[in-house]
Amino acid sequence: MSESRQNTAPKVLVFSTEKISDPAIDMAGLLKLHYPPTVYVITVPCSSAVKPKWIIRAFEKGYAGVFIAADGTDCPYSESCTERTSDVIAQTHIIMKEKGINPSKLKMAAICSVCAEPFVKHMNNFVDELASNMNN
Repeated sequence: MSESRQNTAPKVLVFSTEKISDPAIDMAGLLKLHYPPTVYVITVPCSSAVKPKWIIRAFEKGYAGVFIAADGTDCPYSESCTERTSDVIAQTHIIMKEKGINPSKLKMAAICSVCAEPFVKHMNNFVDELASNMNN
């Protein structure tokens, strides 16, 4: 990653789950896989616990994008985690539209505990997408 990209990359807030996606993000660091330093991670127990108001607050505080690294079917807390997390995304998209925030600035993907490379790919692609939309 170029130094200029590091300095100008849009800020992304990631909600990561402690038992599923956090190990993948940690592994990305251990493997020295690179994604922008403007990606910030907050750990939550379960992706379905993320509140729409937290996501909206991130945008209000200047984050260009929010990414939910979801548990998917591996959630240790709820069998309905995937559906509940999808509901959070749907509710937040409605609020985002009402506030004039482009819903494409909120992404979600299931990130398993050994998915370091897919996580890095998601972050690099998302930051690139956000940056290109900022320049248009």
